[in-house]
Amino acid sequence: MTMELADNVRKYRRRAGMSQEELAHAAGLSPATVRKVEQGGTVRMETLHALARALGIPTAALVASDAPEPVGRAEEPNRLNLIQLRAALTPAVGLVDQDAQAVGEEPNMRAYARTVRDARVLYFSDSYKSVAAQLPGLLRDAARAVAHYDSGDEHRQALLARAEALRLAGTYLTQVRQYDIAYTALRGAIADAREGGDMLAAGSGVGCMCWLLVRQGRLEEAELIAAQSMDVVEPKITGAEPDHYAVWGGLAMEAAAAAARNNRPDEAKEYRRAARVAATAVGTAHRNVSRHWSVFGPVTAAIKALEDSMVVGDARAVVRKAGEEVELSPKAWKRLGRPSTNDGNRFTLDMARAHTRTGDLSAAMDELTRAREAAPEWLRHQNSAAETMQEILSKRKRTLTSDMREMAGYLGIVG
Repeated sequence: MTMELADNVRKYRRRAGMSQEELAHAAGLSPATVRKVEQGGTVRMETLHALARALGIPTAALVASDAPEPVGRAEEPNRLNLIQLRAALTPAVGLVDQDAQAVGEEPNMRAYARTVRDARVLYFSDSYKSVAAQLPGLLRDAARAVAHYDSGDEHRQALLARAEALRLAGTYLTQVRQYDIAYTALRGAIADAREGGDMLAAGSGVGCMCWLLVRQGRLEEAELIAAQSMDVVEPKITGAEPDHYAVWGGLAMEAAAAAARNNRPDEAKEYRRAARVAATAVGTAHRNVSRHWSVFGPVTAAIKALEDSMVVGDARAVVRKAGEEVELSPKAWKRLGRPSTNDGNRFTLDMARAHTRTGDLSAAMDELTRAREAAPEWLRHQNSAAETMQEILSKRKRTLTSDMREMAGYLGIVG
């Protein structure tokens, strides 16, 4: 954590006329945590959300630029593991035009589209290694196709095909926390979709960009581009296509997620209301992976709204709403359609965290086990899974169960 951020926390605390103990009480944290933050120690984004709420300011007000910490001596493994993908997304630039060799035999766009779809299935099936291996070739093939078809409908189709490949790359890279090249991929995906004239595909790319920005703590930017993009793709007439409502509602959910994390609860409620309107218009779970890569409907909107209670630290509300809200019941999932695998897994992980916070460690372990069975590789990339397991270990008063020890080892938690 930077000293500038530590100074910001101290400045706003003093401006509010609060001691460290008073701020800790208002934020639901320990005084030791506040002291650690103000001394420049490491701190989770969730802790910053709590401090900002207690101080009555946006979370973004606490986050400030500073010089990066010195890097360790060990080479970051992913820097080498993803070198081919990095080369495909950020090719070297010199004084000789490398694109000149791209125009060759005519690409088979139908076969290429099938390959991209297969790679997307691998990603959502948790096969990250296979996706990482395929993406460099997919991106190079897409670049050649765009260069080969320099005009007409073929050029448009090539652009949209490359947009889909870039969106897959950006989504995967965000998942594995390679944010710099994830941004490059998603920016390209949005630009290609816009140039290809598919604003819904572009809007879906914006949704992925918002997810990346939220993970980086760039909350104001995420809310802004989501809200602006909602205006562009808003369904203008009654009876618009489900795809249209799904993309618009998905952007509303991204805007709400950013606003809730930035201590803007009123704005988050407005965005959630818009998402519910879109979900009601869709009626049941709607899937069109070629445009928004997810499932959108009443169940998805309800799951995402539940995240807001988790963000503000109201674990009891999460557990209560999960048991009370109609859209979250097993019967509703059968009647209205299940959420996407990814959203369902995140819901399971939220429930694990909520049960941990309310002291029901057995229920929390059940949820973590369920998430691991559904998506083992995905779970290992979730910081909140490791944090939840760490909290379980700290709260467990008796000897750890064999399941707890095994899960802790799987998530890389020691002690």
